Amino acid sequence: MTGITGQDGSYLAELLLAKGYEVHGVVRRSASFNTGRIDHIYRDPHESGARLFLHYGDLTDAGSLQSILAKVDPHEVYNLGAQSHVRVSFDQPAYTVDVVATGTIKLLDSVRVQQDRAGRQIRFYQASSSEMYGLVQEVPQTERTPFYPRSPYGCAKVFGHWATINYRESYGMHASCGILFNHESPRRGETFVTRKITRAVGRISLGMQRKLYLGNLDALRDWGFAGDYVEAMWLMLRQERPDDYVIATGKMISVRDFCELAFGHLGLDYRDFVEIDPKYFRPAEVEQLLGDAEKARRALGWTPRTSVDELARMMVEHDLELARREKTLRDAGHELPESVGHDQ
Repeated sequence: MTGITGQDGSYLAELLLAKGYEVHGVVRRSASFNTGRIDHIYRDPHESGARLFLHYGDLTDAGSLQSILAKVDPHEVYNLGAQSHVRVSFDQPAYTVDVVATGTIKLLDSVRVQQDRAGRQIRFYQASSSEMYGLVQEVPQTERTPFYPRSPYGCAKVFGHWATINYRESYGMHASCGILFNHESPRRGETFVTRKITRAVGRISLGMQRKLYLGNLDALRDWGFAGDYVEAMWLMLRQERPDDYVIATGKMISVRDFCELAFGHLGLDYRDFVEIDPKYFRPAEVEQLLGDAEKARRALGWTPRTSVDELARMMVEHDLELARREKTLRDAGHELPESVGHDQ
């Protein structure tokens, strides 16, 4: 699994371990070992019974991918690794394309080579994205809706999506794409809008932050829970034939509505705290995304279990507790990260 230390990777690793898998994750070598999301399931790999193993590698380095695949000889590969922040992709377009587009084809080809070497099929999952629809051509969006990406990230995801289909059709690989619409959780990165909102709610409620600065409050999104969505990834690789599936809730609300849900959970009015900062606007906006997951419901038996109201409540409660711990440390005179207590 690439991207194992991310939001989706951590939930998928939990799911696979619960189902008896031995899980191998690819992590990039960096100054800090960013495993916070999986520390609760990771144990010393030398201990008896360890079933989660981490390997240094990078989607930009085909050699490392080939080496890991040869060593592990997996039955399934999940490609979740990416530079996945849409706004950042405008600032780092070449890097985003290198990881998300070129990295996907490097991994696909490495899997193809390992499959030939092992003499058996390796099932492959590609994390496609609703951002591929961009300037939407129809509402709701299905597997047949034309793509019209509006960011370097979206463009790169379209490449990875079609590369996966190409390898499926060219080499007979069991390669499936999950076109996942926005999916959030308490493990979401703090620069993503939903988590930025719920982190601010916790801090504002305790007097640690005064304002929350956001971009387009009218953008409409189909938001679900990441813990539900990773089950769909696993189900795709259980099918006899590979295919592509939209994974979504079929319900759409605005960023403004999510603010109202999150602040309202603690009895606050978002209008007292939220202000617009133009620096958070994208150069090309995606105004609305709404997925039709009927195919996944029919073929996979998958339906989302968590409503957006429940999702917002879950995230606020988590981030309120996190803010309480931060406040306790601050009041005790401990130094906190620079962002804590400052307007975001």
